Amino acid sequence: MSLMTDKQTLNDLNIFGKGGTHGIYAIFNRTHTRGGSELLEEMFRNPLSEADAINARSTTIRSFGANGLAFPYEASWFDGAEQYLQNTDERSRLSDQQDNLSRKLNQLIAGDNAYKAIEKGVESLIHILQTTIRFAESIQQQAMAIPYGKELAAIEQLLKEEELQPLLHESAKLKLPFAKVAEYDKVLRFRQRDVMKRLLHLLYQTDVYISVARIAAEKKFSFPLALPREQQTVILEDFYHPSLTTPVANSIVIAPSSNVIFLTGANMAGKSTFMKALGICMYLGQMGFPVPASKMEFSVRDGIFTTINLPDNLSMGASHFYAEVLRIKNVARELSRDKYLFVIFDELFRGTNVKDAHEATIAVTSAIARRKNCMFMVSTHIIEAGEVLKAQCENINFVFLPTLMEGSKPVYTHKLQSGITSDRHGMVIIRNEGILDILARKKTVKNNA
Repeated sequence: MSLMTDKQTLNDLNIFGKGGTHGIYAIFNRTHTRGGSELLEEMFRNPLSEADAINARSTTIRSFGANGLAFPYEASWFDGAEQYLQNTDERSRLSDQQDNLSRKLNQLIAGDNAYKAIEKGVESLIHILQTTIRFAESIQQQAMAIPYGKELAAIEQLLKEEELQPLLHESAKLKLPFAKVAEYDKVLRFRQRDVMKRLLHLLYQTDVYISVARIAAEKKFSFPLALPREQQTVILEDFYHPSLTTPVANSIVIAPSSNVIFLTGANMAGKSTFMKALGICMYLGQMGFPVPASKMEFSVRDGIFTTINLPDNLSMGASHFYAEVLRIKNVARELSRDKYLFVIFDELFRGTNVKDAHEATIAVTSAIARRKNCMFMVSTHIIEAGEVLKAQCENINFVFLPTLMEGSKPVYTHKLQSGITSDRHGMVIIRNEGILDILARKKTVKNNA
């Protein structure tokens, strides 16, 4: 099964990029082949939800990185092979009768494009097959000790097809005569086409593993350990947002006794960035991909849902507040299914007045705190709500992002601390920007009458 999520969450975490910005997918999209890139996107759209599958993928990628494996293929081979295998029209099948003087003359004068495409496809697949034999032999010993051993065994089984043996021993340096191209074409494009497609898919997986391993090494990402759902645990050390050039790392622990994290902080203190960084780590962890942290252990989730950058739904005539209400309602429906979820609510009810926001924040947070099988992070700038919740709920961990003052200038450390903030610097910022002074100026109006 795949992890449950939705478009809002993908947008909040900027998984695929938006507004001209590169997303998290772009950070990892360094595959060598188009098929690998497409498979990588499929993995991003369908994170895993089982601990064994997550740990198996993570172990494979880690092993590839530790051994410094390179992808020993040329991308052009896969382009040629894919285009070639797409043509399944029987009328394009080569025959011995075509190898005549007329065809040779036509090729000499104008070039036989159809034949050249087939020839290129056959040669590309021969290169791929022969390179795969060498690659499989070179990693056989190390692969047997990791989950990738099953995929390698599948590759080797495909290569044992009797009809493929002549191609494995063909000289890849010599131009093939027409008769051999015609014979190999029958094998590759018609009789063993499904075998070729399965082999390419397995090689695209290998491309993804090797490429992601390289990213992990370059960026010094760590590999997550997936734990059973019931442990209700997240341990994240020194995690940060991977898109920032100079990020500030933080650490956090979520336990069964504190499955709700209540985050406070002044505006501009970094609450949204912190929550996005946490959400990205959880999302990548569910994929079995390396994460921007020094350590990560987490209990797998059935779904991840976030509400960080919620837009107004003007087409429905909905205000921002009503859009918030509908979003929370949708998440509540998911929670009612008794699944193990990870949920982020950033600045609950910012679209309404302070009194309603205060009451609603307390009501919703205390309600979700009763869902002991899920994990939550809730942020707000209404610090009074935190004091009430502290008295009502025992399983809430209160943390904040502080603001320091250097004279009249606020300084944001972005380093998480325990407790509830008392920072209120909105008017300080307004005064520092000179807004009140601008509004107090009088403009002389000349009377031309």
